[in-house]
Amino acid sequence: MKNPSLIEHVSSLKGVGDKSSALFEKCGIRTVEDLLNYFPRDYDICGPVINVADLTEGETCAVRVAMAGKVAVRRVRNLSILAFKASDATGEMNITYFNMPYMVNNIKAKTFYVFRGLVQKKGNHFVMEQPKMYKYEDYLEIMGTMQPKYPLVKGLSNQLMIKTVTQAIGATPYLEDALSQSMKRELNLMDYSEAVRKIHFPANMDEFTVARRRIAFNEILQFILKIRFLKRESEESINDYVYSESGEIDKLLSNLPYELTGKQLSIWNDIKSDLMGPHVMNRLIQGDVGSGKTILAFMALLFTAANGYQGAIMAPTEVLARQHYESFVKMAKDYDLVLKPVLLVGSLTAKEKREAYALIESGECNCIVGTNALIQEKVSYNKLSLVITDEQHRFGVKQREKLSEKGFNTHILAMSATPIPRTLAIILYGDLSVSVLDEMPGGRIPIKNCVVGKEYRPTAYKFIHDQVMQKRQCYVICPMIEEGENSSSENVTDYSEMLKRTLPDLRIGLLHGKMKPSEKDSVMDKFFKGEIDVLVSTTVIEVGINVPNATVMMIENSERFGLAQLHQLRGRVGRGKHQSYCIFINTSGKEEAKNRLEIMNHSNDGFLIAEEDLKQRGPGDLFGIRQSGEMSFHVADIYQDAALIKEAAAYVDRLLKEDPDLVLDENAPLKQWAVSNSFDFTAL
Repeated sequence: MKNPSLIEHVSSLKGVGDKSSALFEKCGIRTVEDLLNYFPRDYDICGPVINVADLTEGETCAVRVAMAGKVAVRRVRNLSILAFKASDATGEMNITYFNMPYMVNNIKAKTFYVFRGLVQKKGNHFVMEQPKMYKYEDYLEIMGTMQPKYPLVKGLSNQLMIKTVTQAIGATPYLEDALSQSMKRELNLMDYSEAVRKIHFPANMDEFTVARRRIAFNEILQFILKIRFLKRESEESINDYVYSESGEIDKLLSNLPYELTGKQLSIWNDIKSDLMGPHVMNRLIQGDVGSGKTILAFMALLFTAANGYQGAIMAPTEVLARQHYESFVKMAKDYDLVLKPVLLVGSLTAKEKREAYALIESGECNCIVGTNALIQEKVSYNKLSLVITDEQHRFGVKQREKLSEKGFNTHILAMSATPIPRTLAIILYGDLSVSVLDEMPGGRIPIKNCVVGKEYRPTAYKFIHDQVMQKRQCYVICPMIEEGENSSSENVTDYSEMLKRTLPDLRIGLLHGKMKPSEKDSVMDKFFKGEIDVLVSTTVIEVGINVPNATVMMIENSERFGLAQLHQLRGRVGRGKHQSYCIFINTSGKEEAKNRLEIMNHSNDGFLIAEEDLKQRGPGDLFGIRQSGEMSFHVADIYQDAALIKEAAAYVDRLLKEDPDLVLDENAPLKQWAVSNSFDFTAL
């Protein structure tokens, strides 16, 4: 039974008032359980004290220096600036504090202190702004410790997060553990309660690694158990729909202005065989960006309509749903096909929705295109036989099930552009038959790539301006939403304001995941219509918009992203007739990061990049941005944890072979936990 303390509102904890509670809710934290599951995004590791000569730009370092010369204090409007030079036997650096005039009394001449902060370089001098200052002996006491750094919103301090999480851990000393003692021993896993405590407050890297492994294993195991049960259900489902060959497909293929690739035709034959076969189809088309998945979805919907049934396709955003709808309407009209599409999205007026509901229920429209609006209770279908999810990794299994349940034993076709090595895809897409579309249509102009340092920014801004003057559009990606999440990374809020000042004659738009869905759709629609020249966005732009006129993708702090995610972002350009470009800004200054990004510089092949991503991941990749946003895991990463995924899959297969329904006493809690609603099983 779940500890009652877990479901208490976070405001029940000491020090969390109305204002703090509202900030926690902005982070998605409502209950004590939410707080315990809000894991650090990074850790502040107090490293050894080094010399000035050994400082590295872009890294947080600790250096032991003494003030050299006098402290200069000046005011610029409302800003107080305190600056001084500091040195050791190996060199000199500059230290600056803003709005901290009292520091002038804290720093004594000819006395050595440890200053710790982000190292920047201005001209030939290293600079630290707002560093923490310690007495040498005080710093030695904390050296080597790991302090958690949480994803924050403006107004919420990391110190408050640490204090509140500490309190929550104290209030819930025992957390329910679904794994049996024998299972934990066999797999060398620590207790769940201990893992939660130690992932928040690890004593060292070894302790963190063991705790992280346990929590990642939980998430992976739960996911794999769920999809194994789904696979079993689908294998027992009989195809109740009678499909036969249709001349509509031949009519379409003869009218298309291009020929399908051999791989597209092969996958179409797989889809057709599934629809005409004895069992319900559960198939995934896994294809790189621009490989031609949408035309296969259109063919499946057309084949369904020609056989007297309805088909539905669910897209993750209204903009993408509208693009599909307009494209389908045009092809149906131009080629005189039996397909009759209708659009159903949240922004329709009440009258438009009623009209759409009537067309769907009567069967007058046989192709329904939409978003989550497709699974609302008010929607009644007429002979719904086929359900397609576009950008599959953006939908939870529950959403997919809910849509398929709108019919009876409906066929399911999923599409994903996420490049995942086949060995992992077989496990992660375990409830689906996987078709890999790894042949690109001809005629596409390859994207030109470049990996550059931050000193290239002025040149990049001029290039973006030149492209807009040629009536093109551009994306700029930043890893953070606002200041305070990570001071060393660019954020879209400040960056968009800076671009407006730098490029005043361009129309700059802003997009991020914390905006309301209607706001996001409005911004993307304006960009699609050409009303925005440069869209500054977080990775929310990774899917859901197709703008052939966009020719530049500039990614800030690109070293902080996984290669597969960088490839997904790059896929937003290169969709039209004009040459496209991707600029990767590497701000780390590290040779390792540069070498990793060079893979992006020399390849546009998503599957090759995914394999490289798999090879290069290590435990340290947790630090910074989580790399695989495709799944709603808090900790697990499909690349970094590839070996753990395989280990969990092997264990599940053996477990279900010995106890197919998990009815044995030690396995019963596992089944209840695996099929619970506490985890959003977002499929890839």
